[in-house]
Amino acid sequence: MGQRGTRPLIVTAACLVLVACNPTQSALHPAGDEAAGVAWLFWLMTGVGAAIWLIVIGITVYAVLGRRRPTTEWFADRFILVGGVAFPTVVLAALLVFGLSLLPSWTEDEAPDVRIHVRAEQFWWRVGYELPDGSVIETANEVHLPLGTTEFVLTSPDVIHSFWIPALGGKMDAIPGRTNVLRLTATRPGVYRGVCAEFCGTSHALMAFPVVVLGPEDFAAWLAGEALPASGEADIFIANGCGACHVVRGVSETGSVGPDLTHVASRSTIGAGTLANTAENLRRWIAAPDAVKPGVHMPAFAHLTDAELDALVRFLGGLR
Repeated sequence: MGQRGTRPLIVTAACLVLVACNPTQSALHPAGDEAAGVAWLFWLMTGVGAAIWLIVIGITVYAVLGRRRPTTEWFADRFILVGGVAFPTVVLAALLVFGLSLLPSWTEDEAPDVRIHVRAEQFWWRVGYELPDGSVIETANEVHLPLGTTEFVLTSPDVIHSFWIPALGGKMDAIPGRTNVLRLTATRPGVYRGVCAEFCGTSHALMAFPVVVLGPEDFAAWLAGEALPASGEADIFIANGCGACHVVRGVSETGSVGPDLTHVASRSTIGAGTLANTAENLRRWIAAPDAVKPGVHMPAFAHLTDAELDALVRFLGGLR
């Protein structure tokens, strides 16, 4: 293979290494207790596997290149018994015990620091923060967490999705007709990335969400701000039927089909992690969402004039 033929392989290998080094979506850069356990299990199994590989290779090299001398039947029997039965049994049992020790140990009697209801839909996330009085503050496509334990209550109205924040812990399916519960304990503030880990349709790969882990006081301040209603002149929003699908609390509260847009301008992305939240991208999304995210259920508004699109983008850009 010539120099040109090796270049694609080198580039591919480099890209894989760079992707693996991204801490925002890596179980090997843990920011939570559960993810730390997964990382420990990975490195332990990697180390044990490497040691076993070296032992096997060493025995193979010795058998091929070593001095040939007769071996007794007693030695052969003991070698097979120890190397082929006892050793793998002990190693696999030890790994099993260690792996089982990482299973969740919490009970329903242990109250989490915060409870978040997540409804996975094609292809976005409905997110609701449960308050102490039982009321829920709804938002979408972005998750804010405090340091400590968060309980996610997962549901789905359409197909099976899977909720996963690699840097915080393991994944859990959201299944139609069933409610699953996942608890994660965040230990380090930062911005991470969550994804849908179960193929759920055309835009499965475009169903992500930013995860912002805050200190307790910062989280309380953010949640208090999220509970406030929006303000602004919503004529353009209502006149074009946007309010039939989207809620903007304090302005238009009849829609329930699409994501809550009350504070959409404060989110870092639009389209469930698909595009950065900029005026240009918002205009592009409104005009032709299916061109950005195939299979999305939002209708296109390419029929709007430039002035109408500008007015709609200005309104949404003011929802902070």
